[in-house]
Amino acid sequence: MASKGWQHPYVNIFKHVRLEDWKRSAKEGDVSTYTNKMLKCSVFQIRGPVPANSYILVPKNSNQSLGLTGRYFYLLFRPTPGKYFVVHLDVSAEEGQIVRISFSNMFKEFKSTSTWLQFPFLCGAAKDSVYESTSKSARHGLVGPAPTSVRWTCLMLDLQCTLSVYLNRCYSHLKSVKLCANMAVKNMFTSDLLLDPGVSFSEAKLKGLASSQGTGPMPRDMSFPVPKGGSWHDLYDYIRFPSEGTKLPFDSIQKGSPKPEARCVSNQRSPVREAPCRINLSKPVQDRVSLIQQITTPKSFPRNRSPLVTNIPELGVVSIHQKGDWLPHNDDQHLQESACSASHQLTFRPPCGTDDRGVYVYVQHEDSFCKLGEESEDEVACTPVPHPVHLLSSKETRRRKLLPDPILRLNRIIGFGGATTKCALWTNSGDAVVYPCHAIIVSLKISSNQQRFFIGHTDKVSALAFNGSTTLLASAQTGNHSVVRVWNYHKGNCLAMFRIHAHSLSSLSFSYSGGILCGVGKDSHSKTMVVVWNTLNVNEGGEVTVLAKAHTDVDIHTMKVAFFDDTRMVSCGRDNVRLWRVRNGALRSCPVNLGEYHSMDFTDVAFEEGNSCLDDQTLFASSRSGYIFEIDYSRVVIRNVRRLLPAQQQHANRREKWTFNTGPGIAINSISVCSSFCATGSEDGFLRLWPLDFSAVFLEAEHEGPVSLVSVSSDSLQVLAGTSTGNLGFLNVSSRGYNTLMRSHTDTVLGFSVDGLRRHLTTASSDGTVRIWNMDSLHQLYDFVSEDSPCSVAFHPSEQVFSCGFSSGIVRVFDISSAKILAEHKQHRGEMVGLAFSPDGEFMYSADSEGSLALYNASEEDHNVIRVVCNVVARGTERAPDALTVSSDSRCLAFVGPSEFLVTIADSRSLDELLHVDVSILDMDSPRLDSALKVCFSPASTEHLLVATSANKILWVSTKTGRLLRELSKVHKHQCSSLAVSEDSRFLLTAGHNAVKVWDYSMQLDINSQMFIGHSQPIRQVSFTPDQLGVVSVGDAIFLWDFLAHPVDSLTDSRSPLRSSYISAPKLAQPDAKMSGPQLSNGMPRRAVPLPFSSPPQLEVSALDQVDLEATGSSPTSDSRPDASFLKITKLDSTSPPNTTQMDTVELKGKKPVHPDCYRHFIPRFKTSTLDQSAKAPQPGEECIKLKAVIGYNGNGRGNMVWSPDQGLFAYSCGCVVVVEYLHTGSQRHLQGHSEEISCLAVTNDAQTVASASGGSNGNRSLICIWDVQNGICRNTISYHRGAVQSLAFSRDDRFFLSAGDFSDPEVALWSSKTFQLLSSVSIPGPIHDTAFSPSAASQLACVGSQGVYFCLIHMHGLDVDLEVQRMKAPAEVGDVELTALCYHMDSFLFTATNRGHVCVWDVNTQRCLMTWEADKGEIGLLLCRGNRLLTGSSTRWLRLWEVEAVREVKPQEKICSVENSGTMVVLEQEIMLDGTTVSAAFDSTMDMGIVGTTAGTLWYINWSDNSSIRLVSGHKTKVNDVVFSSDERHFATCSEDGSVRVWSSPSNELVVQFQVLNQACGCVCWSHSSTNDNAYVAAGYSDGTLRIFQLASSEMELKLHPHHVAVTAIQYSANGHVILSAGKNGLVAVSSPVNGATIRFIRDHKGASITTIQCVNEQCKKFGLEGNEVWLAASADRRVSVWAADWSKDTCDLLDWLTFPAPAYVEDDSPPPSLAAFCPADPSLVVYTGFGVERELSFYSLAKKQIIKKIALPHWATCFSLSCKSHLIAVGSKERVLKLIKSTSGRFQDFTQHSDSLQTCRFSPSGRLLFTVAYNEILLWEVQGL
Repeated sequence: MASKGWQHPYVNIFKHVRLEDWKRSAKEGDVSTYTNKMLKCSVFQIRGPVPANSYILVPKNSNQSLGLTGRYFYLLFRPTPGKYFVVHLDVSAEEGQIVRISFSNMFKEFKSTSTWLQFPFLCGAAKDSVYESTSKSARHGLVGPAPTSVRWTCLMLDLQCTLSVYLNRCYSHLKSVKLCANMAVKNMFTSDLLLDPGVSFSEAKLKGLASSQGTGPMPRDMSFPVPKGGSWHDLYDYIRFPSEGTKLPFDSIQKGSPKPEARCVSNQRSPVREAPCRINLSKPVQDRVSLIQQITTPKSFPRNRSPLVTNIPELGVVSIHQKGDWLPHNDDQHLQESACSASHQLTFRPPCGTDDRGVYVYVQHEDSFCKLGEESEDEVACTPVPHPVHLLSSKETRRRKLLPDPILRLNRIIGFGGATTKCALWTNSGDAVVYPCHAIIVSLKISSNQQRFFIGHTDKVSALAFNGSTTLLASAQTGNHSVVRVWNYHKGNCLAMFRIHAHSLSSLSFSYSGGILCGVGKDSHSKTMVVVWNTLNVNEGGEVTVLAKAHTDVDIHTMKVAFFDDTRMVSCGRDNVRLWRVRNGALRSCPVNLGEYHSMDFTDVAFEEGNSCLDDQTLFASSRSGYIFEIDYSRVVIRNVRRLLPAQQQHANRREKWTFNTGPGIAINSISVCSSFCATGSEDGFLRLWPLDFSAVFLEAEHEGPVSLVSVSSDSLQVLAGTSTGNLGFLNVSSRGYNTLMRSHTDTVLGFSVDGLRRHLTTASSDGTVRIWNMDSLHQLYDFVSEDSPCSVAFHPSEQVFSCGFSSGIVRVFDISSAKILAEHKQHRGEMVGLAFSPDGEFMYSADSEGSLALYNASEEDHNVIRVVCNVVARGTERAPDALTVSSDSRCLAFVGPSEFLVTIADSRSLDELLHVDVSILDMDSPRLDSALKVCFSPASTEHLLVATSANKILWVSTKTGRLLRELSKVHKHQCSSLAVSEDSRFLLTAGHNAVKVWDYSMQLDINSQMFIGHSQPIRQVSFTPDQLGVVSVGDAIFLWDFLAHPVDSLTDSRSPLRSSYISAPKLAQPDAKMSGPQLSNGMPRRAVPLPFSSPPQLEVSALDQVDLEATGSSPTSDSRPDASFLKITKLDSTSPPNTTQMDTVELKGKKPVHPDCYRHFIPRFKTSTLDQSAKAPQPGEECIKLKAVIGYNGNGRGNMVWSPDQGLFAYSCGCVVVVEYLHTGSQRHLQGHSEEISCLAVTNDAQTVASASGGSNGNRSLICIWDVQNGICRNTISYHRGAVQSLAFSRDDRFFLSAGDFSDPEVALWSSKTFQLLSSVSIPGPIHDTAFSPSAASQLACVGSQGVYFCLIHMHGLDVDLEVQRMKAPAEVGDVELTALCYHMDSFLFTATNRGHVCVWDVNTQRCLMTWEADKGEIGLLLCRGNRLLTGSSTRWLRLWEVEAVREVKPQEKICSVENSGTMVVLEQEIMLDGTTVSAAFDSTMDMGIVGTTAGTLWYINWSDNSSIRLVSGHKTKVNDVVFSSDERHFATCSEDGSVRVWSSPSNELVVQFQVLNQACGCVCWSHSSTNDNAYVAAGYSDGTLRIFQLASSEMELKLHPHHVAVTAIQYSANGHVILSAGKNGLVAVSSPVNGATIRFIRDHKGASITTIQCVNEQCKKFGLEGNEVWLAASADRRVSVWAADWSKDTCDLLDWLTFPAPAYVEDDSPPPSLAAFCPADPSLVVYTGFGVERELSFYSLAKKQIIKKIALPHWATCFSLSCKSHLIAVGSKERVLKLIKSTSGRFQDFTQHSDSLQTCRFSPSGRLLFTVAYNEILLWEVQGL
């Protein structure tokens, strides 16, 4: 790039890289070439369902660069119609940083990071197409897939300006370009010239355009062909970004308003010297702009412009007021963009810069009518509807007004109905539904949930109608002066409006052609009036005339125009069905002869479609009595009458086929007929689909309320249904799936609150419900119903908790995640009028209508009451629901009271009064006393309190002195019902009656406000959303507005003292102060990180190109959380047999086996994880890690330890591994072959073979492995038992092998020990607990279980083997017990134990019980006999040794003797209490020494001769939460849910010391950085919020700290050991001193989300531009990672970086995968992150480059990971029980599946030579060999 001359005048990129050779470029997916007929040249076509998988990449390798320095990048392309496309440009800045600029039509909004800019691309459309008119009216292009008429486009990107403005960086060169599907592309090039594609070379010469001036025509090989006489701009689109003008938003790339003839470029300066163009930045951009640029970049509006008059149309009939269509917008502006904006002046609107809107003059026509209500802010329109006259005046352009105009845009509405729930219409294409929501008509696109609005009615809409092609929409409003409007549906503009001099207009119907419109209402005498209008010429602006009119006493409920004849209609009502016809200007009717059915109340009529012949038309009518009439239209007679009856129940759970008989009917509210079926909606809540012969229902859907509307789509594939409870949805006939489109409150919405973190909205309504909505998808998430009426609601600022106040005075606090009530307080006596949380989340406040005020502790779950003060709040309910306001610093609380004339400011922590302000004396000139209505603090300046008064004023009052600072009069024509101030205090929001106003807070403009209407009822509450990007207003419905204000950095107006003072002298929080308050983009370092306000920005794309770009942002339908209730769909097909298979199967299975009441029976630990069967172990000898040791013993097993003292074999199980340990050396050998928890072990008498058993998974049978001990290989496997294996045993001569199933499959199987073939099996009627072979007779064995003892004898007949079983019940003397354990004594005696502590002695020969004694108070689960000594182990933890020699002297008697009365002495020799219940034991032949296993996970060595016990193996009983090595690797520490911290020595792996805290769980542990034992400390965090520091040398607790009130989830010593960082479950990070235990500071940036990781490393921070000698990070469960630079010796800690990772909604039943982060050991400037997101992957983020530089794809979500300091190894654990070792440089990996449950911890040692992995309580230690 030393010389750039070769790049002038332009560089043809495709030619430069020789694209078709694909040597310096790359293609992937479906990339092809074809000859385009329009361009007459070859173009490239890129196609694919996923844009990221099909692309052209230039250059081919990422380490290469194009090095193109041209300022302007030109792309000649055409998006594929109906598809998405993506383009990525990698641009290098002069600082060397790579910035990615991406644009796509799949991006919903602009997003930015320091290394990535994402621009939505809004596709244009062909001239004069429907798409073009839609985009024009919307003032922007089409969001989403490209329209079918999209044109070839020349896109010019000014790379220099883009980098300068958005990132404040200097452009260097273009590095690479990636064109992703779906598009056709001709070429692309770069140039320093500003080229005009619409100018030919000849025209350029005439205009004097030359390259020396920086301009010129398009090169010939880059131009689009234009036929002779044609215009380039009529055929193609030219998009320049950033645009020259100021009309279009600069956060999207879209077509402007090209006027080539007016675009003179000859006078432009050289691009090098060109001043940056002025743009308006959005909030995400301003965070990236420096303070200097915020102050200096924006330019003021030009003030001296010459008058401009263009194309003044004829003056038409327009109301003097503004409403609906006459909003200040372009002529055919899309109504979605025009949500009722009006300036605070009535007759004109001054223009903005070069805006073509200018001054709006409304002329009153002499023939028009206009009704002005009493101080009404509504407007009435008239017909025909012209467009506003646009006149520009130089005088008026100097008037300063609030910008932008409009500043609000109605985005979406939550609501359905209002006046009626019986109106909802399908469009002809079936892709959208049109329905009323009070005074607004909503068109909802089903695929995207996007809404557009038809605004203009001044009262609730009562009727809707479409013509046949759904191009014309008619609507009527209710009220005394009903108005009908006719709309162009596709353009959204009103074509005509007319009154009918009637009220209660209830029905409208269009003819199929749209030439006739029929309406029904009531006249002034309450008689039914039918009017027919001629709408034939309404599309051409013609008048709508009345064809015919009739007044009648006949009741008409519904009236419809026949689809086959515009002059014929049909109506129905109470007691009549009538046919109508218009002839010679008269409207006549005749009734249908109903005969005996003349007293019916008819509800709806419908024609059978498909037949246009008049003589064969069938009419269907429904009634409230359940009748459906089939009427012959031509003969005017009834053909058939059928009736809908309730189901007759013959069986409990089976419904009979629907029939029409006599009996009580079900009211049918609506009917819709298509060519193949009929749909009915009835009062019982069912939507039913019938064949046209009504033989039987073939599909139905049950709703929550009566179905008031049904409508079949034109393709008959979908049926729309509306209910009287405000629900709207549709049934897909083919898939039988039901989709809910909208839920709504059925009465006035009284108040709301927004959860900014999760974008949830909670509302309280007069319908008695509190509902929670997703603000992105509009889905109702929860519905809380109460008999008590809710009044006000408030979300906690960070927790997923909200409170609700009720009319009874009760305050309830709800936990949304668990859907339970946390607290209920009843101290209030009156109706709740105010409810609020302090911004820091510490306190909650409530006020009632009786004057009481309460203070609560919101930091505790039960929200205890701190103080209640009576008679301090003004009485009454008129100030609800927001009577309380809290200052942004959480210090002050303000409210109206004690009287209506006083405003009180109180201390928010104590409710002590600080100041009283009497508003009645502030205006001495007023003839009457002024009272206060509402109060609101200014967030950016807590010294300002705003008070709305009854005199329609807003007062600015000083919170320090109570003085009046400012006053605003005539705020609304009605009293102000709500007010709010934006977070930066630049804007004021007020609501009065049904209007919303946005004001300039400083009130220093000529026009300070804009007014917005749309509500049909008084607004109850209005407020900004927490992200300041939206406004919510509630009343009749829930309105969600986009707040379009320019960000603060684009404003140069510093007249506001509040704004200028805040910017010039920002107030920094003290280190130990609470970090709250407004966060402005003033260029200063942020102490508190702002909460995310929308979907988080997408970070850099993987270097491996494994990221699907479709997941950049969540679409509105990405939230797939189901609604709180479901619609049941039942198929009732009479042709198929009843479905009884499932019921019969259940009956055959019988009762499910129940676990027996004894601990001896093995129950596998419950697991939610399953093994990934696709995981493949590495080849033997190639493993990168080798299992070195297993720490612990599975105390959940039964008989899962064996010891052979003669041969020296010692084996036990831990998880799914059999550990063979050599006691003299301490080394281990591991037998690995199981995948599930091992239940039991058995060993042959020669100790050469070990058998192990584990249960099956996913319905598989259990697995028994036979191991050769010498070489450690598996000789054989057996899979036989359906459940777990309870017991294993080898015969004395090792010829036989016995296995017994658990309680689910109590079967005893006998196997050959030589071949391990099944010899015989016997099913036992009850659970089996233990088995044993006779020590003397190889053919004898016994089992014990729930039903008694089983004596078994093996009979051999040649090769056949039989088992003879004799069952004996437990003796009556011991009661109803379970026999739990057994062992043989000598040759002829058998000992059995019971679950009540008895030991029974049986004679083997006679199979009789000889005697019993009580050996323990609890269940005995283990018996072992050697000689004359018997060992018992029980649930009481006692291990007892008995002398039983006297048993041999017992004689068989008639009656069973007990030890006490038999004279036989059974002597208790010794006993010892262990740490848990005994589950396994093995002793030598003399019973002097042995090994015992307990449920505590301990294996004890017991020596009876010297009465000693030694721990051989120790493990955790419960879940292990953490394991960590000391810095010198001489010790490691573990912590567990049982509250223990254990320190182990290495490499012996022996337990050194255990620190136990009772009744607490230990969640995390860490080591100090000292390398000597004397100074080594272990710090641990507990569930009660405490930290404990233990000294290893003294084995004592050194210090106890209590910095948290919730469980501690992460803990870490700082890199130099000066402080301890700990984090709680609530997201607070505490910095504490390990010397004195003092908490130095709290870091609250992650508050509300549990911290999962804290890590500290030594790193000099100067290279990051901050002071500090170490960096540390914290990762939280909400996928956010903060990185900090610190020097704790100087008490400094500054935020270095803040990462937020996007993710779709998590819809699984369990908790999402954790968010994990760690520094790369080799380079601490790299942060590695993984967590739930769009893709399963590891992301490598560079702190230096501020971008993700690499991603590694993962097959599973990671539950833990660790990075090694050597070999670039990463260990990743997953819920699928797979440990994956990954080489980060190459991506090579190996899988290890030695764990029996999901991995929760993995940790490399400091040297990287060892690796710990943990699954529940299984701790495996690996030796790292390298990959």
